[in-house]
Amino acid sequence: MYAIVEIAGQQFKVEKDQKIFVHRLNAEEGAKVDFDTVLLVDNNGTINVGTPKVNGAKVSATVMNHLRGKKVLVFKKKRRKGYQKLNGHRQELTRIQIDEIIG
Repeated sequence: MYAIVEIAGQQFKVEKDQKIFVHRLNAEEGAKVDFDTVLLVDNNGTINVGTPKVNGAKVSATVMNHLRGKKVLVFKKKRRKGYQKLNGHRQELTRIQIDEIIG
């Protein structure tokens, strides 16, 4: 059984007991969170597609920890002009574990 759910503006294909990284959620570590924007549920071959979301379906998860992703370097340069700029960015992430899919 799996579901496609929207979490923090992104869509993820999730299964039970799966651990995924999502954009930073506003929840404490160890807290339970529910996501009700479920776009598709597959229950052993029976597919239920929402328009735009499946009524009565939800995904429950537990927040494991908050962390920061790897550094991404952004380099800009204009040739023959003496201009170059280097910026770095680290994304704030939350690691969650999917507990159950109701749908």
